[in-house]
Amino acid sequence: MFELTSLHWIFTSFILLIILTMTMRRDTSLICIIGIFLMGYVATGTLNQAVIGIFNSFVYAINELSGTILIISLIVAMSKALLHAGVNEIMVEPFARIIRTPGMAYWLIGLFMMIISFFFWPSPAAALMGAVLLPVSRRVGLPAMGVAVAMNLFGHGIALSGDLVIQGAPKLTAAAAGIPVQEVVSASIPLLIVMGVVTVSAAYWLLKRDMALGKLTVENETVVVSDPNEQEDLLIHTSLSAKTKGWIAAMVPILFGLDVAALYAFNLRGSDATALIGGTSIFIMIIISLVAHRNNGIEKTTFYLLEGLKFGITVFGPIIPIAAFFYLGDSGFISIFGKILPLGSQGLVNDLGLAMAQMVSISPTIGAFTIMIVGIITGLDGSGFSGISLVGSLAKLFSVSIGSGIGTLTALGQIAAVFTGGGTLIPWSVIAAAAICNVSPFELARRNLLPVMIGLFVTTIVAIFLI
Repeated sequence: MFELTSLHWIFTSFILLIILTMTMRRDTSLICIIGIFLMGYVATGTLNQAVIGIFNSFVYAINELSGTILIISLIVAMSKALLHAGVNEIMVEPFARIIRTPGMAYWLIGLFMMIISFFFWPSPAAALMGAVLLPVSRRVGLPAMGVAVAMNLFGHGIALSGDLVIQGAPKLTAAAAGIPVQEVVSASIPLLIVMGVVTVSAAYWLLKRDMALGKLTVENETVVVSDPNEQEDLLIHTSLSAKTKGWIAAMVPILFGLDVAALYAFNLRGSDATALIGGTSIFIMIIISLVAHRNNGIEKTTFYLLEGLKFGITVFGPIIPIAAFFYLGDSGFISIFGKILPLGSQGLVNDLGLAMAQMVSISPTIGAFTIMIVGIITGLDGSGFSGISLVGSLAKLFSVSIGSGIGTLTALGQIAAVFTGGGTLIPWSVIAAAAICNVSPFELARRNLLPVMIGLFVTTIVAIFLI
């Protein structure tokens, strides 16, 4: 059995403390910084290296999150340009004819998000969907939090955890389990259907309940205006003719449509897909700035970029200390403090999952719930993908003891890990949907918690019968 060190116990203790603090709706940044310092001191034995580790962990987190920060900032910059030019009103009109109720908004946005995410992954899909459909949803009475929940659960939850088209996740879990990729994909379909239906239905019921009670309304949501002088810039749209607004409104979906075609034609995925969307957003913003502001177009281009970047830093600022702590659970620890972990360690998070798996006797029920819990634990680093090789290996081990069910166990662990860290429950893994919808990532993660936990419990019960 893998022996846990003092670093493992410190990391575990602070995870529990962070969870407790979040349930009390208090900020966790200070706790995470203290945790980084203590782990650095225990790992290196020196105060100066522990203090240096705090800064370096922040740098590491910023580097890991930089692509997401930038794409969100650029989408916001483009959105502000569209808003100031009055083009957004024309763009949302076709969708406004279809989406008439909050319920329609929730389900249609979720389904659109899931379909796009199956082919291009959720982060670029969130950027494409949010800018256009958020105003429509708010207009029909669905709060921005409801839009964020739909985009997050359907995209980063269902589509990413199944990954049925791109099959990045199934390839990793299948390789670790020693079975064909198609076996994992086939086994994941019934589990994914159960997980998806239960989770999004529970989330919708909670949304409807809170909306009926007045706890969640469009009117109560705050719209951030970063510059008091910004209201004057809204008047610029009155100088544009209806024809000019029309061709700009047509240009935006055409350019993003060409992006979708390019993603498919050139097999662009992940960071490349996000970069293409981001570059197109800059291009659109520049065109709008030059057309709408004319002689002031050069200065307004810089203005919109700064507005987007200020928004991105404001949203991500509270996330960085938390992400810095949890990245220590994976490869970040070695990058910051060196190769100090014991021989055979797979990272603090994966070590904890492996130790737990080794402490239980195996039956179909215990095996399924253990795989589910280990998947959740390995997803705590906010990646979702870093631990799925471990759950694949454990699924192989458990299936030998049980005598069957390797595909089902592998798929269950994959769904639990990616739903948690890929994701819907870790604040910085929900940041794409939260930032586009201008809601708190902490509140979004809290709102997802109960539906996802219910979904994982029901899905695990179903998996037991399929083993």
